Amino acid sequence: MKKIILICLLGTSLAVSNAQESKETKESKLAESAVPAAVKSKFTSLYPGLKAEKWEKENGNFEAGFHKDKIEMSVLIDAAGNLMETETKIAVSELPKSISDYVAKNKAGKKIKEAARIVDAKGVTTFEAEVDKMDLLFDKDGKFIKESKD
Repeated sequence: MKKIILICLLGTSLAVSNAQESKETKESKLAESAVPAAVKSKFTSLYPGLKAEKWEKENGNFEAGFHKDKIEMSVLIDAAGNLMETETKIAVSELPKSISDYVAKNKAGKKIKEAARIVDAKGVTTFEAEVDKMDLLFDKDGKFIKESKD
C-alpha cells in the first residue's frame, strides 16, 4: 500500500513539474540583465527615452512591455535584434464590427475583455480579442484567423 501511495505521489509530482516547464518555455518573465544587448538596443532605437517595464521570453523571442503616451504596448524582438511585431492595446469599440459579430455568434454570452492591434515586421495588421481567457486573432478586415489560449 505504501508503494502505491509513493508511486502516485511521484507520478503527480512529475506531471506538475512537466506542466510548469512547458508553460515556461512558451512565456517567462526575465530580468533586464538576461535580455541580449541587441534586443535592448533595438528597443531603445525604436522608443528613445522610454523604458521597458517588463521583459518576457516568448517562444525564443523577447517581449518588452511598456507605456507610450499612457497607452499599453509591447514589442516582440528576436535574439538578433530584429523587430517581429508591435502590439498596442485598444478599446474594444475600436475593433472592426465584424469581430464583435463573430464573438456574438460563436461565443454566445461571452464578452470581449481586452483588445489589441498587432502590426508585424512586414506592416501586416491583425487584431486580437481576449474572450474567456482565449485570444482570438483576426485579420485587418475582422476575418477570424485562429484561437489560442491566453
